[in-house]
Amino acid sequence: MTLSEFRGVYPAMTTPFHADGSIDFETLRTDARRLADAGVDGLVPVGSTGESATLSHDEHIEVVEAVVDAVGDDVPIIAGSGSNNTAEALSLSRRSADAGADGLLLISPYYNKPEPAGMIEHYRTIADEVDLPQIVYNVPGRTGRNITPDTAVELATHPNILGYKAASGDLNQVSEVVERTRDEDFSVLAGDDGLILPTLAVGGTGTISVVANVEPERTVDLVHSALDGDFEHARERHHELGPLMRALFWETNPIPVNEAMAIRGYGPGTVRSPLTRLSGEYRDDLEAILADLGPVEAEP
Repeated sequence: MTLSEFRGVYPAMTTPFHADGSIDFETLRTDARRLADAGVDGLVPVGSTGESATLSHDEHIEVVEAVVDAVGDDVPIIAGSGSNNTAEALSLSRRSADAGADGLLLISPYYNKPEPAGMIEHYRTIADEVDLPQIVYNVPGRTGRNITPDTAVELATHPNILGYKAASGDLNQVSEVVERTRDEDFSVLAGDDGLILPTLAVGGTGTISVVANVEPERTVDLVHSALDGDFEHARERHHELGPLMRALFWETNPIPVNEAMAIRGYGPGTVRSPLTRLSGEYRDDLEAILADLGPVEAEP
């Protein structure tokens, strides 16, 4: 599948684990199929929500292969393949391409905290060597370094760098990146669920979303309504999903979303150490939010 743009809803998939910590590939394949059948525009395995930081490189590629196997060419697969080590990110990106990924999501180098020149060299090295559409992932709360609009705009000139996942929580910055890349083939995607609608309102093209794991149909309806210009309906969906969007970040992602998946019967809810299960004080409240949402209404 050839990607020319990133548009719509791309769930940042969870990685289900057995009680012993091994990957539950059967549930992973079932979940990929469930999301594809719900109408999402693509899938993003082994990102932050997929606990990529606790997967070995071989496990990382096995997850990508399992998701590709589950959905075939029905939806594109955007594999998380970033690292704070450029050589390691390049290796993971090459191996993800060989595993059948259609695109790559690359978190910015964490811990090292490179200056803009180092950030640009890092991304361009991978984009020069791996001929797949790539998304630059800005999440300074995890990496300790912000990808500034100047850096994003410069990266947008590379033919293989086609997107920017905005998870800084700064809508002014998101708006500036959109504004300054309007003449490029470049997509700006919401990385904060609570800012999906505002990001679309300033010209973003979609979302790489946590809430879409639990509520794919409603998230697709929200995003595509906004993309089609029906912001009144999109606002209704935004406010409908608001309590769940907030609940999924009561504790460190992906702890709450895994618990929500377990409540819905989509997965075991297990996370890998050093993460732990959702605190008991939150579980009843999360269960109540999910019950209030109820089933998705049938299409007319």
